[in-house]
Amino acid sequence: MNQSNLRVLAVSSGKGGVGKTTIVANLAYALSKRGKKVLVVDTDLGLNNIDILFGLTSKKHIGHVLSGKSNVEDIILHGPEGIHILPAGNGLQELTQLEPEKKMALMDELDRISGDYDFLIFDTSAGISSNVTFFCSVAQEIFLIATTEPTSLTDVYALMKVLHTKHSQKHFRLIINSVSSEREAQGVYQQLTKVADGFLKGVYVEYLGYILRDPNVSKAIRQQKVFLKIYPFSKFSVCMNELAEKIIKEKPKLISGESNQSYFWRSAFRDK
Repeated sequence: MNQSNLRVLAVSSGKGGVGKTTIVANLAYALSKRGKKVLVVDTDLGLNNIDILFGLTSKKHIGHVLSGKSNVEDIILHGPEGIHILPAGNGLQELTQLEPEKKMALMDELDRISGDYDFLIFDTSAGISSNVTFFCSVAQEIFLIATTEPTSLTDVYALMKVLHTKHSQKHFRLIINSVSSEREAQGVYQQLTKVADGFLKGVYVEYLGYILRDPNVSKAIRQQKVFLKIYPFSKFSVCMNELAEKIIKEKPKLISGESNQSYFWRSAFRDK
């Protein structure tokens, strides 16, 4: 596959508990259902989540790649609809603040296999750690998940501020999760853009979509099942499918001057 068709998405939130990993899992599922080859990378490197959400277990994780004990192919898990998952470690504090050499070793491995995929999705940890900002910076597109909670908006803004002031990021794509209506989602978007326009000059916050609140989401999480698979006709699923369709219809972003080389290197040491 031509690597220029690859789309690299970082999904982050600033705050934990806003449904970020649930959205990643279901978006990956929706994209795969539509024939796209998807690799989800759990970049919350010290606390694995995405594999658990899919009901998968693994004896190996990204830490084994970084130590040189395994290559990426050895640790990839196979999820529903052909989704590939690169699992993180569990309770490994040394992975939460990677040194630049370790980050580049992982980028080299991902670069090596990336031609096999249409989408690479980084599911970042919460907060504004160097790992979070690194994976957001090397992605082509930054998806931010927010809810109606004031703390969620505060933390999303804080993440945008760090990515803009320290890593020169200017474009953020916002998904509003767990709302009762699109009107409520638009209200959240307007609150955030008002603050961003006032204090982050040159930043563009794009409204990408919204996900309606559904009480069955927690049931799916407890069952370790993809929500779209067990509740395909729910309002949540309709929103997720609309989001996937919108993303698929977009043209991949080409990075100026880098169409013939790995996108990973463009900002590899930006957070040193």
